[in-house]
Amino acid sequence: MAAPIVMVSSYPPRLCGIGTFCEEAREFIQKNNPDRDVLVVSHTDGDGEGVIPIIDMSYRNWWRPVADKLHELKPHAVHIEHEYGLYEYHDERGQGDSNEGFLALLDAINDLPTVVEPHTVHGRLTDYEADFIFKMCRRAHVVLFKCHYQKWRLDWNFTGRGWPTPLNVMVVPHGARSDRRYTLAQVRQLRKELQLDKVAHLSQHLVGLIGWIQSNKRWDILTSMWEEIAQEIHARSGQNWDLLAAGTMRDPNHRRDYERYKTQVELLEKKGLAHYYEFVPRGDTYYKMMAVCDFIVLPSTDETQSGTLARIIALNKPFITSAPMEGLTAQTLESRGGELFTTRDMLKRHVIELACNEEARMRMGTNLKEYLENIVCWDVVADQYNEAHELARQAVKTGKPVQLPLEF
Repeated sequence: MAAPIVMVSSYPPRLCGIGTFCEEAREFIQKNNPDRDVLVVSHTDGDGEGVIPIIDMSYRNWWRPVADKLHELKPHAVHIEHEYGLYEYHDERGQGDSNEGFLALLDAINDLPTVVEPHTVHGRLTDYEADFIFKMCRRAHVVLFKCHYQKWRLDWNFTGRGWPTPLNVMVVPHGARSDRRYTLAQVRQLRKELQLDKVAHLSQHLVGLIGWIQSNKRWDILTSMWEEIAQEIHARSGQNWDLLAAGTMRDPNHRRDYERYKTQVELLEKKGLAHYYEFVPRGDTYYKMMAVCDFIVLPSTDETQSGTLARIIALNKPFITSAPMEGLTAQTLESRGGELFTTRDMLKRHVIELACNEEARMRMGTNLKEYLENIVCWDVVADQYNEAHELARQAVKTGKPVQLPLEF
């Protein structure tokens, strides 16, 4: 067996978006590299075959056993999923180390081909973020950004500070599955499987609010207007449309907003205008819940990239999302599969128009199909991952840093 590819990340059963991403990315990296094992070095709550749960963030030097294990595995490449909170050590005072341990890990494994995939790279960096990304790019052989705007904004952020712009940054989009699309007949069956057919008032046309329920996913913007929207749609088209809100809370710190959003949906449900469905947004059920909707609304107040949007794209579902909002806006423009809103009135108008215009929904769905198949499907992304791994290997072999062209 050839040398393994080793991913470093949080991992299920932890309820973590990065862990869910890693699980899916791993599946397709493995598919694309059948001669290699794809292993995961995870936090201590990770589990499963090929998962090595040794990242213990209760210790300041958590990175030492991780570095030792990576050297022991002699990997073809190390592929690290990064989110600030995943690698932040807090001392007995609750003071964080500003990801110093993560940078120490990169120093300790600089003899191994290392690719880092950060999941949060804002367009306007704080001083801390800019300093961290600069140091990370100096230590990793290849750094993967999700969106092109992140790369050209990095150049603006760094030149404005008088810093050199890293040239080892490669753009690889958030992957999306291409094997989860359903026919109309299958959608009808899914409604039965999810027992939605037992909800007496639920109409055949559904607008979805699907995914993790958290404070930045502002379900209340739509729910507060839904009764009026549903009445307007019926007046224009003669059709009944309902709101399907489905998900659950992930972070206990968001409990207050979770309960508020849920209560608003339940009040609409009593009026026969909506339905609330509690489930953990993971696996096939996540896709099935979206599949029964005609289109999805994704209101968010902070998003550099989105696993929810990746699933929307996977299903070729037209969508409406907030703007300007970093990765959400970028992918909406690039895919031509969604509408953007900046005010409540814009959201209301887009929902009504999309519900009343089946031709527009079909056109946007076709655009998403092309975007998925050509740009963001996991098979394409996995090829790009392999390219990044090879660039990192060459950098280690030759001692020469990776140099890629700037965006603009």
